[in-house]
Amino acid sequence: MAILNVEILIFNEVEVLDFAGPFEVFSLAEQDSRKLYNVYTIAERTDIVHARNGLKIQPDFCFENHPDMDIQIIPGGYGAEHIEIKNEHVLEWIKKQFLKVRLILSVCTGALLLAESGILNNRKATTHWMDISRLEQDYPNIKVIRNTRFVDLGTVITSGGISAGIDMSFYVLKKLSGVPIAKRTAQRMEYKCEFLDMSSSF
Repeated sequence: MAILNVEILIFNEVEVLDFAGPFEVFSLAEQDSRKLYNVYTIAERTDIVHARNGLKIQPDFCFENHPDMDIQIIPGGYGAEHIEIKNEHVLEWIKKQFLKVRLILSVCTGALLLAESGILNNRKATTHWMDISRLEQDYPNIKVIRNTRFVDLGTVITSGGISAGIDMSFYVLKKLSGVPIAKRTAQRMEYKCEFLDMSSSF
């Protein structure tokens, strides 16, 4: 099984669990003690990123210097919906990445960045319940799906907020690496995924 590269976009005021949850899922996935995913963070520049509530992160790469990726993850938070949504450099980079990667995933209001980039045009999508009306009103050509954890359109998967992004990550892990690996990873994290049919005993 080939090792896949996962790249998570980070930016100032990113919601911590929107990126850290998927980071944990893919980072812990192993087969015979061999990691199945290389997981990296990337930002517009190499400066320290200040996430929500003061967490500081040093990105692994910047837009001008990063390896080829298989999976791109776009998290949400205040920084996505109020700052990066106006950043043409970030939006253009997301659009270019979409043409290169195998999968692009959004967590929470990361869907707004995909929408603003045009990636969700004439597609189904979801986002955090607090922002789903905004997604519907601002982007009328998107078919917004309410009351769901995530929406899978093949190359694009959008999720609700925070824990829904972790569920989506396990869903992708199951699709790409199989149910046994997804279950072992969930057990290691002590995370219960209903769609993995996990036992309630751990």
